Amino acid sequence: MLLCLDIGNTQIYGGVFEDDKIVLQFRKSSKLSPSSDEIGIFLREVLRENNVNPKDISGIAMCSVVPDVVYSIRNGCIKYFDIDPFILKAGVKTGLKIKYLNPQEVGSDRIANAIAAINLYPNKNIVVMDFGTATTFDVISKQKEYLGGAIVPGIRISMEALESKTAKLPAVEIAVPEKVIGQTTKDSIQAGLFFGHIGITKEIITRVSQEAFGGTKPFIIGTGGFANMFNNAGLFDTINPELVLRGLYYSSKMNLQKEK
Repeated sequence: MLLCLDIGNTQIYGGVFEDDKIVLQFRKSSKLSPSSDEIGIFLREVLRENNVNPKDISGIAMCSVVPDVVYSIRNGCIKYFDIDPFILKAGVKTGLKIKYLNPQEVGSDRIANAIAAINLYPNKNIVVMDFGTATTFDVISKQKEYLGGAIVPGIRISMEALESKTAKLPAVEIAVPEKVIGQTTKDSIQAGLFFGHIGITKEIITRVSQEAFGGTKPFIIGTGGFANMFNNAGLFDTINPELVLRGLYYSSKMNLQKEK
């Protein structure tokens, strides 16, 4: 079994693969940087509570956009699983031609999404829209070129900015509003967050189509914690919430085969 960990700004998103199937998914807050003992014990406990024997884990793969926690999580894996994890980072085999001016600047979670995209949806021009702490757009050509993308504040960040930077606007539940014209402050904020995000994403996709693909609309994949919120907004061709875990799975297989 392969344990995959995506360490984000707000959550650790984990999954366990048995052969090609995900048999377990879990999440843990990453706001408080865990020690190696805390992460090791948590991982063993969450596996046991879901009827997965920690001894059956034969490999661990991880990506992180929080460099400060990589050391403790890696040491936790070594101490509690006796496995030095594969870390998706610059220099490893990805199957992509990365066109970023400085490839080391690309978040490893974005690369994991792109790896999964080219394996699951081959021979397509693709945009991956990841609705997480930030909303990211990753543009991949059918020639497996990672062309770059765009980053905008995520829907939760936008809500928190309104709350913290204004005197009277409250924090609200992030939810799909019934209409764009809100008749309370709560409704108005929810409408602005939801429909504003739709407007941003549609404009970016239109411009990406023109800049990269001669006006032809690419295949759009939605992923990330808030993707399902936009399920009926007509933004995606498909939603794949497990995309980053799939990317770690494919990447670890490529690199383990490379070593053999």
